[in-house]
Amino acid sequence: MGRSRPEEAATAATPDAPRPTGRPEQKRGRLHALIAGLHANAADLVEHVLQHWRLVLGLLATACAGALLFAWSGLYSVAATAGHYPAFRYLLAFGLQQSVRTHTMGIEVPDNLDDPALIRRGAGHYQGGCAPCHGAPGQARNPITRRMLPEPPYLAPRIADWRPAELFWIVQHGIKYTGMPAWVAPDREDEVWAMVAFLLRLPGLELAEYQRLAYGEAAGSTTAAAEGLELLLRNGPVGGGIAACRRCHGTSGGGGPEGAFPRLQGQTETYLYEALKAYALGTRPSGIMQPVAAELDEAEMRLLARHYAAQPPDPAPPAPPADPAMLALGRRIALEGLPERRVAACAGCHGPAPGGVNPGFPRLAGQQPGYLVDQLALWMRGIRGGEYEAPSARLMALAVGVDPRRPPAREALWPLSPAEIRAVAAWYAAQPATLADPPLAASR
Repeated sequence: MGRSRPEEAATAATPDAPRPTGRPEQKRGRLHALIAGLHANAADLVEHVLQHWRLVLGLLATACAGALLFAWSGLYSVAATAGHYPAFRYLLAFGLQQSVRTHTMGIEVPDNLDDPALIRRGAGHYQGGCAPCHGAPGQARNPITRRMLPEPPYLAPRIADWRPAELFWIVQHGIKYTGMPAWVAPDREDEVWAMVAFLLRLPGLELAEYQRLAYGEAAGSTTAAAEGLELLLRNGPVGGGIAACRRCHGTSGGGGPEGAFPRLQGQTETYLYEALKAYALGTRPSGIMQPVAAELDEAEMRLLARHYAAQPPDPAPPAPPADPAMLALGRRIALEGLPERRVAACAGCHGPAPGGVNPGFPRLAGQQPGYLVDQLALWMRGIRGGEYEAPSARLMALAVGVDPRRPPAREALWPLSPAEIRAVAAWYAAQPATLADPPLAASR
């Protein structure tokens, strides 16, 4: 067609080029010359394909027919014991890596992945949800999962192969045909980042440190538990003989010193039971709580709710001094609301309020501030308060000025700004926690 061949184009592009010596810059020059030659012949290739389209279609049809015939023959073994052909295994690994890299473009990595509370939160779930397949320090993988194809890898030495954004995408979306599930509540990106924070910490963990992070106070004995609860803790639904409730929240429901988990002390039995039931049904989204609650039966839910509601509040750990102006803003929002933005006063439903509060609503006094910040952000984003949640949850969405069907498109449009959310969370955290009030009907 009058165009030079790739070799001629390469020679024309570098007429005085010396013979290759293996140096990187000379190899790059040869590669650029080859690419230039391919571009020069691209039009020829397209023209040849158009001229011989019948032959091309015939070859494609023959290849498809051959593939179907091979599948029909049953010669390819689908047994997990047979493994994949080496070329196919390489193709799958290459496709996995490239797919993850492509789909993580634009993911913004938060700058707090070294937060101890975030790491602790991820560790608690890893022990119950991930360690059986992927192992942990001092803990062997389940032998059944090791006969899967592909076999779930022992994760600690593999974490370095992936960037934080890639780990986030894998945890959130899972991987097809591997047994790696997607996150149960994919909208809960805060939980997924907690898992990433822990995974980044996993490679350097010794056994004692892993047990402290994964089990909390449950790494020790269960002798302090009441008899009925002790049976649940020893034979609970998730995790090495100790139920996930104690692993994260502790026996007394204090949530631990890191602030990774909410305090259950001082909440009403009604609220705790309804929360567990909502998690179990999946109407309240949480990839950490839903798998745990789904394994509890009615009696276990009521037992746990009764136990934690009866626990006296622990003394709050000393908190860093808060800005007086910040506390004043939080107090105003809690007691008066922001009527100009359709944000109701928090105290009407969550206390402190004269005569107590509805037993179906959570009490916020003495609650972990990080937990309150995370939950209010979920309301702002429309993740909480959806049509399948309880009426009280939809009422809360209205109280903070958000329509879950049309949540604010960006943070700047939230009825409560991030600074205001932190302020009201700090004010409630500074209030003394007490045992739950009796139900309103009983108090009257």
